[in-house]
Amino acid sequence: MELQSDVREESTMEPQSDVVRESAPARPQRHRVLRRLAWGVGALGLIAVGAVGALLAPHYLGGVLPVPVATAPTPSPAEPQVPEPPAASTATAPAEVVLSPEAVARAGVKTAKVEVVDAQTAIQLPGTVMADAYREVKVVPIVGGIVTKVHVELGTTVKRGAPLATLFSPELAEAQTKYLSMQAMLVADHQKLQRTQQLVEIGATSRQELEDITAVHASHATEVEAARQRLLLLGLSRVHVEALKHPSQVVSDISVPAPIAGVITNRMANLGQVVSMGQELFVVTDLSQVWAIGDLYEQDFQTVHVGSDAAMTTPAYPGLTLRGRVSYIDPRVDPQTRTAKIRVEVPNPQGQMRLGMYVTVAFTTRGGERLVVVPRAAVQIVGERQVVFLPAPDEEGKFIARTVQVGPAHGELATMRSGVEPGETVVTEGSFFLRAEMLRNAPASS
Repeated sequence: MELQSDVREESTMEPQSDVVRESAPARPQRHRVLRRLAWGVGALGLIAVGAVGALLAPHYLGGVLPVPVATAPTPSPAEPQVPEPPAASTATAPAEVVLSPEAVARAGVKTAKVEVVDAQTAIQLPGTVMADAYREVKVVPIVGGIVTKVHVELGTTVKRGAPLATLFSPELAEAQTKYLSMQAMLVADHQKLQRTQQLVEIGATSRQELEDITAVHASHATEVEAARQRLLLLGLSRVHVEALKHPSQVVSDISVPAPIAGVITNRMANLGQVVSMGQELFVVTDLSQVWAIGDLYEQDFQTVHVGSDAAMTTPAYPGLTLRGRVSYIDPRVDPQTRTAKIRVEVPNPQGQMRLGMYVTVAFTTRGGERLVVVPRAAVQIVGERQVVFLPAPDEEGKFIARTVQVGPAHGELATMRSGVEPGETVVTEGSFFLRAEMLRNAPASS
């Protein structure tokens, strides 16, 4: 039975082994193809990773790459050398310029001495033009009345004594009438005094009566003189008062004169206006001198004093400079701005400064430092240097370029820190021509 089962199993197993034998040669070949493809894809992946790493490594490693090892000594990569800037053409430019006499004349060469001046401190502050309060007069009538005529307009220039307005004044007429009445009473008292004196001489009256009449006469004389002075104060002339003998000579119109020569800067009087004594009618201002009012800062108190000279300029007249003097500095300091009011008196003979104009007030004070200066036209810029040209003492038409160090400008002068000495001569006008000739003759830099 076992033999039969073994035979049966072998018979049943034989077809399967044949199948295995038939498929065995195809399966290894397929595995080999797949394995080769996998190796190819892996190689391509490694190449791609290497390329990406080569691109990203300088970014993440700061651009530092390992130096390849070489059999022969190779120089280590050095830092890139910064190229030196090309030398300026002036570095090799000649220090001397030689011109013919014709070229010197054509260039218009002029020279000046190197000087030593005192250092100055300049302070500028804005200001406003105002009237001189001591030259501004308010015109008021000394008697009340009605304005019957106005002789001037706002801005009119008047002379002293010129009539500004005419008033009809009953008060003036009343004062004249009182003066005539008191004068008549004085005449009567004088006659009575003379008769009494004659009676006393013949004994017809007592001396006591004479003394009483004399006292009354003196009192009336005093009243007449007071009335006469009042008429003079009310504006009547002395000639008119002396000639006033009859009521027909009484006048009721009075003129209001200009107290000073100047300009009408304010007018309040109009035709038909009723005015009282002391009421302001006009303002007359003498503009031959004005004030410039500004604000002086605390740090400038030690520089600017009463009596300091000042120069005033205004945009309205670019070429005009008026000289003045500090006449007042307010002893009080504004707590908000930390400044004090300053007043500068400025002559204004031509009347160019108008009230309310904005001006610039400049103060220049001398310091203790001494400065070496040359005219600003003498300094020329050659490349990165500043030079001046000095005439050579041994040869006419020869000029030497000398490098200098220039300090702050001092008006139209340039301060020399080094390079020149006081007393030396430098070229002023024509220095630009010498600079151009110097650059033209300089050899080109390689």
